[in-house]
Amino acid sequence: MKLIILSISVTAMTMLIPPQCGFAQDPTDAPSMAEQTYMPVVIGESFEETMERDIAQKDDVMQTQQRLLESRYDLSDQASEVKMSAGRKAVQQGVRVRLPNGVSWSTLGEMEPAEIKERDLFPMGFRPLPHAKHPVGGQVFPEEQIDAINEAENRDLERFDVAFDLPNHLTPEYPPPIFLTTRPDLGDVSQGKVLTIKNYYDLLKGKVTPVQMEGMRLLLTPFPQQQFNQTEDRKVEQPTFGVTCLDCHTNGHTNAAFHLNPDTRPQSARFRLDTVSLRGLFNQQIHGSKRSLRSVEDFTEFEQRTAYFDGDHVIAAKKGVHLPDRSDAVAMMAQMQNMLDFPPAPKLDEFGKLIPEKATELELKGQEVFFGKGRCAECHQPPFYLDNKMHDLHLERFYEPEMINGQYNIADGPIKTFTLRGIKDSPPYHHDGRLLTLDDTVEFFNIVTRLNLTSEEKKSLVAFMRCL
Repeated sequence: MKLIILSISVTAMTMLIPPQCGFAQDPTDAPSMAEQTYMPVVIGESFEETMERDIAQKDDVMQTQQRLLESRYDLSDQASEVKMSAGRKAVQQGVRVRLPNGVSWSTLGEMEPAEIKERDLFPMGFRPLPHAKHPVGGQVFPEEQIDAINEAENRDLERFDVAFDLPNHLTPEYPPPIFLTTRPDLGDVSQGKVLTIKNYYDLLKGKVTPVQMEGMRLLLTPFPQQQFNQTEDRKVEQPTFGVTCLDCHTNGHTNAAFHLNPDTRPQSARFRLDTVSLRGLFNQQIHGSKRSLRSVEDFTEFEQRTAYFDGDHVIAAKKGVHLPDRSDAVAMMAQMQNMLDFPPAPKLDEFGKLIPEKATELELKGQEVFFGKGRCAECHQPPFYLDNKMHDLHLERFYEPEMINGQYNIADGPIKTFTLRGIKDSPPYHHDGRLLTLDDTVEFFNIVTRLNLTSEEKKSLVAFMRCL
């Protein structure tokens, strides 16, 4: 069988992808995308032409995404009294997903999936969340990270074609604290700073081993990425060395940067991927939302080929993929990642359960629901609240796929279980960030897994998860 790779211009390429609009498109459009596996290798227009067009379209792109977000969610600032681990930012509260007209959460929770699907009542905020510019995708960083890296390293993480789309109060605190498994006595070793190539040595000297220090250096070293490189189809004005692992995983945690999963084709069927925290990586047995990579070393090595270049090794070879050696560079990067601990949880005992004398009545009730009626512990097992398995929620039971903002929102399929330890520090939730608060997350699983929880049980579950 012959494999023919056509080199086409960016202009021609845009004909293959759905327009960036805020309205649903006919699902029958999707099969026209079925043959799109490879991205164009040879670009038929100049960088200046590409940038001029992208800049001209950026306002429309972001306005379209803003309309989608506002139609799905209440984006207001509703701070709770609970703070994230560094104590600088409040945890947001309340269900933010908007309901369809004429239905309540209680009535929706009593309906069978077939009825919800037939009446098209599955809340849009429970559907896959498109990338802000889904037909293009790529890594998009929050403004705080862009400013911090620009100031520290004079390296530009701001794209001229798209911007971060969620308000600051719905993202993790910045910068997040750093906790080391080897030095729990030190608490937060970040000193309230963003770890960069300029300061990591001073911050970690005397606290980590030489191997771990070298691993951190590599995690903070920029390497070419699909949108951040030196080619004519980059999305930054000046040629750049690239991005680092910790540009998304700030201080070994997350800053809510997003991109698209590298494992799915065609482009319209890919899903948005919210940056997961690296805390507690030492105790996780599978990595990657879809790939089920079996070690931190696998994850570290293959991110350069996959997430950095949209799962396209052809483009990676063109733009300068970094292929770290397994025996030294990868091992050292993995060693450093394995030192990143969860934040302290003073209300939990050594088995990950609440200490009764330290917990409120509501929190204890939430623990009871978590391990009982809520069925949460069937996937999120203590003490680290994960089961190292892949699970499929079968959301196809609840809605018909359609094209929205360039994404054909098919069901997710199997996704790895994410740890709930330190979960209050990691908004937004679900693999694509479609759930803005823990309250949204409880409501989502109440509907999807048919739990029939009461309002008080939902409230108690949120209270318990804030303790983890």
